Amino acid sequence: MSSGPTPARAASRRSRRSFDRDQALAVALREFWTHGYDTTSVASLTEAMGIKPPSLYAAFGDKRQLFDEAVQLYTRTYGTRLGQGSDARSAVAALLRHLAVDYTDPSHPPGCLIITGATNCAPGSQDVKDKLRAMREETKASIAARIRADVDAGLLSADVDAEGLGAFYAAVIQGMNQQACDGATRQTLERVVDAAMAAWPSAPHRPDSA
Repeated sequence: MSSGPTPARAASRRSRRSFDRDQALAVALREFWTHGYDTTSVASLTEAMGIKPPSLYAAFGDKRQLFDEAVQLYTRTYGTRLGQGSDARSAVAALLRHLAVDYTDPSHPPGCLIITGATNCAPGSQDVKDKLRAMREETKASIAARIRADVDAGLLSADVDAEGLGAFYAAVIQGMNQQACDGATRQTLERVVDAAMAAWPSAPHRPDSA
């Protein structure tokens, strides 16, 4: 009796993973990014990825786990955090200008997966919606924290509402996303950035020392 795998079993094992997992994940990301979590079905995923449902389940677990991996790939590849500019205004402006380019980049779907990926989720997908909302809240909190640091440093007036201003620029980001999904060009989004930055509070008045 042979203790090794038979040729038929070995061929079966090879066929189960006869595709490039990383490439399949990249395709799944584009599907979720284009259509959203709920609208993207297992059937549409496997058709786009060029695999059968059993292969998807064997490689990724299920649709929910595949989406989690797609989100991780998105953040590694396209995710942008608030930079460490000389001041909050510079950091926020740099972030918005980068997003104006990224959201309209023709090499990938428009806008941001973290904003649009769970827009129309059914109650059964509430955990997906909560996950993406938490990621957006993290971005908003980081903007507010950067503004608050400038208030503490005296670069902005003490009466500046850091949380309110952070929410405003988070709303600008979400609006830029929707504009990009509606077909706005990079130039249009850059004009949005110009208008948004014009709303930045002025620096506190410092009287000249005698």
